[in-house]
Amino acid sequence: MKILDSIKSPEQLRLMDAALLPQLCDEIRHTIISTISKTGGHLGSSLGAVELITALHYVFNTPEDKIVFDTGHQAYAHKILTGRLSKFNTIRKKGGLSGFLKIYESPYDTFGAGHASTALSAALGMAMARDQKKENHKVVAVVSDGCMTGGLAYEALQNAGQLKPNMLVVLNDNQMFISKRVGALGSFLTKLLTAKYVAAAETEATKFMSNFEIGNNALKLAYRARSILFSGALFAELGFRYYGPVNGNDIAEMTDVLSKIKDIPGPVILHVVTKKGKGYPPAEEKPTKYHGLGIFDAETGETIGKSDKITYTKAFSDALLKLAKEDKNITAITAAMPEGTGLNAFRDAHPDRYYDVGIAEEHAATFAAGLATQGIKPIVALYSSFSQRCYDQIQQDICLQNLPVVFALDRAGLVGEDGPTHHGVFDLSLFRNIPNLIIAAPADENELQHLLKTAFDANKPFILRYPRGSAEGIAMDKEMKVLPIGKGHWMKKGKDLTILAIGNRVYPALKAAEILKEQGINAGVINMRFAKPLDVKIIKEAVKISPNLVSVEDNVLAGGFGSAIAEALADNGLKADLLRLGVKDNFVEHGKQAELYEDIGLSAQEIAKAAAKKFK
Repeated sequence: MKILDSIKSPEQLRLMDAALLPQLCDEIRHTIISTISKTGGHLGSSLGAVELITALHYVFNTPEDKIVFDTGHQAYAHKILTGRLSKFNTIRKKGGLSGFLKIYESPYDTFGAGHASTALSAALGMAMARDQKKENHKVVAVVSDGCMTGGLAYEALQNAGQLKPNMLVVLNDNQMFISKRVGALGSFLTKLLTAKYVAAAETEATKFMSNFEIGNNALKLAYRARSILFSGALFAELGFRYYGPVNGNDIAEMTDVLSKIKDIPGPVILHVVTKKGKGYPPAEEKPTKYHGLGIFDAETGETIGKSDKITYTKAFSDALLKLAKEDKNITAITAAMPEGTGLNAFRDAHPDRYYDVGIAEEHAATFAAGLATQGIKPIVALYSSFSQRCYDQIQQDICLQNLPVVFALDRAGLVGEDGPTHHGVFDLSLFRNIPNLIIAAPADENELQHLLKTAFDANKPFILRYPRGSAEGIAMDKEMKVLPIGKGHWMKKGKDLTILAIGNRVYPALKAAEILKEQGINAGVINMRFAKPLDVKIIKEAVKISPNLVSVEDNVLAGGFGSAIAEALADNGLKADLLRLGVKDNFVEHGKQAELYEDIGLSAQEIAKAAAKKFK
């Protein structure tokens, strides 16, 4: 029997002979590779953190001691060791384990997070609550180097340095974000990994101090000089004791170091170096590709079942390259997601006009605003769910000043297996209230390229949102054209009711109309294209044909596209019966996209069923 099969909880893990831990780690790693090859998921980060997570649960008394992970995609070993091995084959499947951490999935999941840079703030809150309640357990935050580029992490660090609670921060440094690490912090951390640099810094500090005779203060000044030169300078200045770097993929070293530092008082940082994709050659060689992926052959690492259709991300990438070739002022910005957003092709073609700002969406937005004031045409490519982090910058720094910044929001709508932290179902409601902002959503890949050209031509703040995954397979026009802003398009007219759809719900709406026709209901369909400004004229045309309207969107109903339709009807005195279909007032769990759209009533069949029930 495998060792792993006998580990039902960290309590059992802590009873093991430490000599067996390397074998246990190998078994955990094999389980992750075997399972994720069948389900898809975040592979590279979790493989790299196996020894680190095993050591944490071996040394600390979890769940009484709290471990807080920054994003959950590195924590598959954590799930396996905390009683979820038997369910691990359900990860990311509908009704199965989440791919991220959830406080209602396990008492060992102390804080849920799918977005980066939150662990330090959450762990600090837990540590202060412990002290306020006169309790005595440990609090550990596991933070990746990529997450340390987020401003929230530094807000927490400075506050922790001020409050000085007993807490441990494990900086899991795999020299990557999701893609290659960038920025000044990346360079700083790279220097930390070089033992020669550390030794040289200490030698230089000693030589420097030997030139002075300063009595009893020599030691203090020498320590300060050492701190300035030594690897822990940044953290020491923030009030942390710094230890490391240590080999995070050596289980014996990790358990030894954690055992020695866990009782050190005050805030402590342990710098741990791990290898993303550790133990799986394809992931070690191409860590970016194997950060997150679909089903693959575990033997070869090759993807299985890839669609022949172009993805929306690829359509966006191709269109942007064409436009950038013609216009030298077009400049692209991403927040550590060049491959995910399709900007990797732009990066390779135009490195002098490409910026990866790290996991710092707020900075990306205001940085783009600064570029725009000087005649540059910036486009910021983000996932829809990540755009939530820069609402204030979009409102204050871009829209208030009416600056021509384009936002390309990938993964709008339901993203599937990544679940509620990544579903892009809030952007229409979030941004529709901001003056000067145009919001568009293409029905297909051909319309996407035209709307991208329209966005740059508009010379105003512009959001272009589009879904994850394969596009519709529509033929692409060779030449891009500017579409009239705020104008919808009749797909078909029907005397009994009209479906007003936007974005990736347009084609399901057309199929719903076909289903309704078989039931004797003649339904029209409008591709509205723009959530803002709204085409009131085409809505009036629809009401003249029939007062029965159905709005369909892949966004929450509260404040979304359907709300805009209802407002337009009320503001213009139009008498109509409106059925709004969209995401109701709840978070949508994980599962395949098609499954989820069916569940929440936004598939073609469900749209037709709801419309027939309302208007038959």
